Amino acid sequence: MTRLLIIGGGVSGLSAAYFALTRSPTPPDEVILLEKGHRWGGKITTERVDGFVIEGGPDTFLALKPWGMALARELGIAHRLQGSNPKQKATYILHRGRLHPLPGGLTMMIPTDFGGMLRTGLISWPGKLRMGLDFLLPPAKSPGEESLGRFVSRRLGREAYEALIEPLMSGIYAGDGDWLSLQATFPYLRELEVKHGGLIKGALAAKRARGKQGKATPGSRSMFVTPQTGLAELVEALVARLRELGADLRLGVEVVGLEKTSKQYSVISNQGAALEADRLILATPAYASARLLRPHDPELASLLDAIPYASTATISLAYRLADIPRPLDGYGYVIPRREGREALACTWTSTKFPHRAPEGMALLRVFVGRAGQEKAIAWTEEGLLAIAREELRLTLGVTAAPLLHRVFIWPRAMPQYNVGHPARVGRILAGLDRWPGLALAGAAYHGIGIPDCIHSGEMAVGRVFRGR
Repeated sequence: MTRLLIIGGGVSGLSAAYFALTRSPTPPDEVILLEKGHRWGGKITTERVDGFVIEGGPDTFLALKPWGMALARELGIAHRLQGSNPKQKATYILHRGRLHPLPGGLTMMIPTDFGGMLRTGLISWPGKLRMGLDFLLPPAKSPGEESLGRFVSRRLGREAYEALIEPLMSGIYAGDGDWLSLQATFPYLRELEVKHGGLIKGALAAKRARGKQGKATPGSRSMFVTPQTGLAELVEALVARLRELGADLRLGVEVVGLEKTSKQYSVISNQGAALEADRLILATPAYASARLLRPHDPELASLLDAIPYASTATISLAYRLADIPRPLDGYGYVIPRREGREALACTWTSTKFPHRAPEGMALLRVFVGRAGQEKAIAWTEEGLLAIAREELRLTLGVTAAPLLHRVFIWPRAMPQYNVGHPARVGRILAGLDRWPGLALAGAAYHGIGIPDCIHSGEMAVGRVFRGR
């Protein structure tokens, strides 16, 4: 019998189990999935209470990356996916304590609407003139691996980076752009520079190419989609399908040790008995995988441990619309690092997805935690709720007590793709050659989004069964 053992019950581990049973030319006789917690889905968690749909982790996934949409279709839930509200699409950036609309015409984060950039109060006139130099500056011949902050500052100027690009980037990675690797996060920006001679030229070319393809077909979806009653629908559908396929799903099982055996691998759990398997996938954070591998392969464990993580939290608060002085006329706002706030963004959930709150109610979600600022934050429910309420008071004028709130704390949850990450991942993959039948999956390696994690599970199955 062939047994595949998967450690980690987030979307990466669940997807790996699914692909092992549906994609392998010779599916394993047994698939066992172990999760130390008492629910499936990892950072995907949804609460449905009093007509509100509250997400504790991610609230959407990117439809342009094919793996999430493809899995939803296979699971039979694609018809339940909804896009964000097309009638209120404004996004704001906090600048000197006031909300400014994000300039229109951004293509791949790069401005292409010159009128909008001239009118915005986010950037000074000297800063706007510096952005214009992008048309004249030649591409760097061989800058080596750059940070995102250094690259954008080199092309568009430091002010444009700090006021415009950094808050948009931080909302995705919760990172410090002066450390994040351009190659690992936004490699297409360097491609624009090389191919077109500059960022704005390249973004304009991409915009023209998209226009030639014609308008979106009727019924096409928005860039981000989510199931009607929350992302937990994706997890629930995956778990149900895995049970139909005969997978052995075990909650509350923490793996505390790993050994190589004649059958290849044996894992020891908090339940005492060892489990042997021909194939093994570690769908755990890089530091958790490092802990299991360190007694046997210190070099590989050190590479995994060198991937830094940031801690984050989300605080959802429900109010009567009448208690919010400012109209919630968009998706929310992001906060540049230079503003000095403890929060990094606020989503106006009930505007972005009206079906997530009852009529006459508002649901807001404040994000806290970014690389380099964790030590200044009180990581308790009370402390985080206080940060969120103060942020809403300062920016939206909200002084009423919330009708309900939910705080979700995620210690060491966001892997940071800092400079050197692509090379480090390459060395990790090379190190796995010493471990036939073993693969890694998760957000630490090739992408942090839900579609990326789904794809990582698929790639891990390919590695342990086909050697690639």
